[in-house]
Amino acid sequence: MTEHVEWSDTEASAPAAHTAVTPADAADAARLVAFGLQPRLQPARDQEYAELLRRHREDPAFARLADAVAAGLGLIVLEVSPRAGMAVTAAEDSVFAVRMGDYARRTSADGGDRFLHGLAHLAVAAMAYPRPEDLADDGYIGRVSVNGVDAFVRQACRRLEERAEQQGENTDPASDAPGLEAAWRVWARRSATGATKDARRLAGSTTGIVGKAVAFLTDSGFLQRTGDDNGGTYRTAARYQLQVRDMAGAAAMAELLELGVVPVTDGVPTLLPAEESDDLELVADAGLPFHS
Repeated sequence: MTEHVEWSDTEASAPAAHTAVTPADAADAARLVAFGLQPRLQPARDQEYAELLRRHREDPAFARLADAVAAGLGLIVLEVSPRAGMAVTAAEDSVFAVRMGDYARRTSADGGDRFLHGLAHLAVAAMAYPRPEDLADDGYIGRVSVNGVDAFVRQACRRLEERAEQQGENTDPASDAPGLEAAWRVWARRSATGATKDARRLAGSTTGIVGKAVAFLTDSGFLQRTGDDNGGTYRTAARYQLQVRDMAGAAAMAELLELGVVPVTDGVPTLLPAEESDDLELVADAGLPFHS
């Protein structure tokens, strides 16, 4: 009987060693994740957001709870900090995942354009952070423009054409074949602005495709528009750097960097060749920040 009482006392006191999670705690954790799903919201401009970030930083139990809420929603926490807020990205099976096919269908009736939209996103990322040290530096701010990204891709197309000719390869491959080598003709053939008399940017033109990409990234809190020059100029936000870090090892990104094309926006950074690899194929649905 005595032993039973002692065992019961021990079990009863065990929960007291850990702070119980209350409904209010769960609500606060969910609230923090909700803030993270509003990428354009700046912690510095919202006192409640900033306070929840502080709590996440100082209270390990609350941090675990918030991270668990995010995981339950199929979200991957990239960083929780005053500079980036609660930066999250959707896992492939998350209800919040944006797929390249859905994105492209909203921009064009031609399903074959999905590859071009993916290539535009890859090019924006490559130009925004052309060097490994740029991507690693938390204080680095990348700058891109619509016309600059289009010029970058067209320069890459010329480099790919030259490489194909040197290697004696087919320089006019099928437009639906995967890989950058097979796609350079598609982008190069497409008009940069469209055929209107006033050279307005049509949605199906290459600058229209890039414009859609940067508009999406701006709405998603990855870029900030800074001006109208060169078709629109943009600067990177902290969470875009985190997003690009997350996909920097992708084969398609490596293949673009391996071409060694110099960005044309500000002339400061240069592209460094990636390590040699035999697996540099860009799948048809590749893009940022999408899932295939």
